[in-house]
Amino acid sequence: MKVAIIGGGSSYTPELIEGFILRRDSLPVKDLVLVDIEEGQEKLDIIYELSKRMLEKAGSKIKLTKTLDRDQALKGASYVLTQLRVGRIEARAKDESIPLKYHRLGQETTGAGGFAKALRTIPVILSIAKDMERLCPDAWLINFTNPSGMVTEAVLKNSKIRSIGLCNAPIGLQRGLADQLKIDPKDLYVEYVGLNHLSWTKRIFVKGRDVTEELFSKDDFVEYVAGIIGGHKGAKELVAALKTIPSYYCSYFFFEDQAIQKDLDNIKEGKGTRADQVMALEEDLFKLYASPDLDEKPEQLSKRGGALYSEAALSLIESIHNNDGKMHIVNVMNKGAITGLPHDGVIETNCIVNKSGAHPIASGQLPRGSSALTKAVKAYEQLTIEAAIDGCRQTALLALVSNPLIHGADKALDILNDLLKAHKPYLPQFYSKEE
Repeated sequence: MKVAIIGGGSSYTPELIEGFILRRDSLPVKDLVLVDIEEGQEKLDIIYELSKRMLEKAGSKIKLTKTLDRDQALKGASYVLTQLRVGRIEARAKDESIPLKYHRLGQETTGAGGFAKALRTIPVILSIAKDMERLCPDAWLINFTNPSGMVTEAVLKNSKIRSIGLCNAPIGLQRGLADQLKIDPKDLYVEYVGLNHLSWTKRIFVKGRDVTEELFSKDDFVEYVAGIIGGHKGAKELVAALKTIPSYYCSYFFFEDQAIQKDLDNIKEGKGTRADQVMALEEDLFKLYASPDLDEKPEQLSKRGGALYSEAALSLIESIHNNDGKMHIVNVMNKGAITGLPHDGVIETNCIVNKSGAHPIASGQLPRGSSALTKAVKAYEQLTIEAAIDGCRQTALLALVSNPLIHGADKALDILNDLLKAHKPYLPQFYSKEE
């Protein structure tokens, strides 16, 4: 088995390496290739040396290589993992700060920032899929690159490559809920529906028994769920009405003003945007990674925001490779699993996974109170995918206007123009050769 990690110089990679080590018996990886771009050479070198130390410490026989040659990495691969950021963290900083000028949310996957990231990312991922068709047509593309749902939908609609989108939010929610209920995670099953970063836990089962109504009748449980979306005024009442668990990212829609104010306060206090904070975290992490004495994943990586990523990604690959039919919450084509969402749109939901892929479990209607918002965001996503591929400014404007976090064509136009200008080197589809 050969696995290629595109974005191999990412700070997340040591978590993946640890996962491969822990699964040496169930995932017989022979070749592991870390690939990156020229601008990421220094980080790739550091990650490669740390990964090599980790593998050597574990007595692993995996052959580890690094390269800037994507063709070399992809040739003969069984699985391709994508964890890339077009424009690097500096682009994310622009994604977050530009919308704030217009008092709009710039969150990197949910707001206008996620829109800009999709425009930059989708063409690059599609070029990787095209290379895979040529070099490893039977491989699986496991995508962790955000916005994961949109990226995965773009691949599935515009490529012959088999692809599954991944996020660590579902497994994080399940582990947190199991801790709250003081039960073994193996005894918990959640019916998880919606979109990537706009999802809802519809029903909760403990040892096969539906305990949803029972849990939402308890004030302390409602308080716990309200805390997931920030615990602001009105959160408890909203949760009690929804009787579902919204994902953390729903807080940006339910408490948009508070999210914007928090970002503005952080900037005013000199803390910067989340991107600025991540840059500082990554600087510290890579100093640690560069130490020749470090031969394991450092605890500080958990602060980066990718906790449980390795477990989610490698357990998914494990199920495909071993054809075990286990349940995973991943991003796949709807195909009627969730009523009311497009048949050809990607959703995030419970799936049975085997060697033929991820098969969504039918869940029917979205929970009451979540349907309208989810449908609006899916419409925005599909317009954004279209704009990312064809480079049409009119389609891009329609996408932003459709985003529930933008509010107004005037603001949408200003934000669009600023984002296109700021990211011009990464958005050639929007510019003629003369521009």
